[in-house]
Amino acid sequence: MISNISRLLSLSTAIVVASTAIAAAEPSADLIAAAKKEGTLTTIALPHDWCGYGDVIAGFKAKYGLEVNELNPDAGSGDEIEAIKANKGNTGPQAPDVIDVGLSFGPSAKADGLIQPYKVSTWDSIPDTAKDADGYWYGDYYGVLSFLVNKDLVKQSPADWSDLLKSDYANSVALAGDPRTANQAVQGVYAAGLSASGGDAAKAGDEGLKFFAELNKAGNFVPVTGKAAPFAQGSTPIIVAWDYNALSWGESLKGNPPYEVVVPKSGVVAGVYVQAISAFAPHPNAAKLWMEYLYSDEGQLGWLKGYCHPIRFNDLAKNNKIPKDLLDKLPPAAAYEKAVFPTLEEQAAGKEAITKNWDSVVGAAVK
Repeated sequence: MISNISRLLSLSTAIVVASTAIAAAEPSADLIAAAKKEGTLTTIALPHDWCGYGDVIAGFKAKYGLEVNELNPDAGSGDEIEAIKANKGNTGPQAPDVIDVGLSFGPSAKADGLIQPYKVSTWDSIPDTAKDADGYWYGDYYGVLSFLVNKDLVKQSPADWSDLLKSDYANSVALAGDPRTANQAVQGVYAAGLSASGGDAAKAGDEGLKFFAELNKAGNFVPVTGKAAPFAQGSTPIIVAWDYNALSWGESLKGNPPYEVVVPKSGVVAGVYVQAISAFAPHPNAAKLWMEYLYSDEGQLGWLKGYCHPIRFNDLAKNNKIPKDLLDKLPPAAAYEKAVFPTLEEQAAGKEAITKNWDSVVGAAVK
């Protein structure tokens, strides 16, 4: 099933068939009552500035009156899995009820017996290619690699990866992390390679390394981790980052500097995250209610306000559920039509090539 993601989950083809009645489904009164009796939901790895999670959590609390115990907001997917393992017999505040992890962690967590099945009311409007058929995990949101451009310093924005090699962008291009360790940076190199290889996933890792070696040799690559602060200071005028991070960072600067987020014409690599409930959740009903909220129209739009494309995006758009002012803040929908969702095998092969050979091929230590 996962191997079909790149073919079936792009914005141009993932047409979801779901009725308005299904999309508007509400959790049962019994579930709400059981969750309120538990009184608390324990989350992990949900920073408030990631995908609008601050407002999403606040919305859930306001709607249902539950407390939310937030563990380690800056944890990674691996940390979330380890937290479940370490707290199998613990019903205290250190045991997470729910997780939000990278795609590869869904199937592996199911295989290891760490998560439990639950199908939300809007289940039928989640693309089949983005969920476990038995309900153990399901896609929540996705983003694509993009260029965040400082318009004070860069007058003509790059339209595609190859443009980054132009002399106009000397000492300008940064990755949002160290490509030897950070997934966002690894995927940036992979996307550049996918573009350079004409879409050949088997060559994307090696071609991405060659591209960044050329970028570095040309003097265009900046070995600084790109994020909001160095972007505002002008030290990283162009940052390769997930579109939701790029949009969030740009907006946070309140026009100083003005910015543009560009989805490249080729090598449009998308990444999807998935939700799941711990098999050992101390608050299983609160966990289920949380899932119902996240996959409701309200929850999905909460992620979109945080610039993450929710997994039910096509369903919401078809039923005119997305406010125009929200759509206007995003790159044009047509820019996402070439989005490619690499399979787990393709991601693994690309990551191995990039992390192992970055030093020898590119030779730029990102700090």
